[in-house]
Amino acid sequence: MTRPVDVAILGAGIVGAACADALTAEGLSVAVIEPAVAGGGATAAGMGHIVVMDDSEAEFALTRYSRDLWDGLMPQLPAAAEPERCGTLWVAADAEEMGAVAGKAAFYGARGVATDTLDARALAEAEPNLRPGLAGALLVPGDWVIYAPFAARWMLDRALARGAAFYAAEPRALERGRVPLPGGAWLEARHIVCATGAWATSLFPSLAIRPRKGQLAITDRYPGFVRRQIVELGYLKSAHGAASESVAFNVQPRKTGQVLIGSSRQFGVTEGGVDRAMLGRMLRRAIDYMPALARLSVIRCWAGFRAATPDSLPLIGPASGAPDVYLATGHEGLGITTSLGTARLVADMILGREPAIAAAPYLPARLEQEPAHA
Repeated sequence: MTRPVDVAILGAGIVGAACADALTAEGLSVAVIEPAVAGGGATAAGMGHIVVMDDSEAEFALTRYSRDLWDGLMPQLPAAAEPERCGTLWVAADAEEMGAVAGKAAFYGARGVATDTLDARALAEAEPNLRPGLAGALLVPGDWVIYAPFAARWMLDRALARGAAFYAAEPRALERGRVPLPGGAWLEARHIVCATGAWATSLFPSLAIRPRKGQLAITDRYPGFVRRQIVELGYLKSAHGAASESVAFNVQPRKTGQVLIGSSRQFGVTEGGVDRAMLGRMLRRAIDYMPALARLSVIRCWAGFRAATPDSLPLIGPASGAPDVYLATGHEGLGITTSLGTARLVADMILGREPAIAAAPYLPARLEQEPAHA
C-alpha cells in the first residue's frame, strides 16, 4: 500500500493536469495516474483554442470564466507553450450569416466581452488569404491559442514540484477510496477525480458520454499566412448537430509559422488512425474558404477522440452514488479552454467552497440514470 493522499487524479491530459495544479496549490496531497504521455490523448488532438463560446448561457459562463483564468496564467507560461492572443474571427459567408454575427456581437456585448464587427472589405484586409466575396466576420480579440500538450505538461510539472506523485498505470476498476496500481498495489485517496476523457465510461459505464473522433492537419512554416484563429459560423451547427459526420472550416496560426487545420467530427468510430476520406473532406472545406491553402505543404495529419455529452456541456462534480469520486470529463472540443475553470470547480467542491460560477449546469447527476460506482 502506498502513502495515502488527499486526491487521486485519473488522467494527465490538460484537464487532469489543471486539476493537479489547482489542488496542489491549495496544499492538498495529490497523486496522478496516467498510462501514457501527459497531454498525449484528447489534449494533443485539440487545436489549442482558448475561446469564449455563446451556444448557451452555461457554456458561456464556463468558457468566459476559464478564459479569464487563462488570462492570468499566460504571463507565467514558458515560450514553448506558444501562447498568443491572436483573437478569433467568426466568418460569415453571406448576408444571412452576417445576421448571426450581429446576434453574437449583441450577446457578447451584453456580457462584457469585447468584439469588433468586420465588413467584407475589413475582413479581406485582415485575412487576405480568405476567398473573395465573404460577407464579413465577428472578431473576438481576447481569445488565445496555445500549444496545449506542453501547457498540460507544464501544469503537471508544477504539481510534481509541490510534491504530487505520478504513477504510470491504467486503473481498470475502482474500490471506494482506493485506486489499483501495477504489481497489485493500491493507492488510498480521500477523493478521486476522473479526468480520463472519452474513456471515462470504462470505469463508469452509466455516463452519457460518447467518443467523437476528430482529424487535424498541420502545414510546414508559412509565417503570416494566417493571422488569427478563423472559424466559419457554420462550425457551431456542425459542432452541436446530430449528424454522425461533419466538417467545418477552422484554421489557426502557430507561433512557428505553421497553419493548423481542422475540423471534423465523427460518432460511432473506434479506429484511432487518420480517416483519409474525412481528412479529405475537411481539407476541401478549408480550401473552399482559403484557396491558397492548396499550395501549402501539409507535413503531419493525426486524429483523436473527444468526450461528447448529449447537451454539449461537461460533467463536473460528484459521480452519482459515489461521494468520494468527482468527474471532470465530457468537454468535447472545449477541454483546453475549460480546463482551468473545471479545475477550480473541482477544487471548490472538494474544499467545500462556493464556486465563482454556478456549478449546477455541469453536475453529472443531470445526465446519470443509475449509480456510476458501487
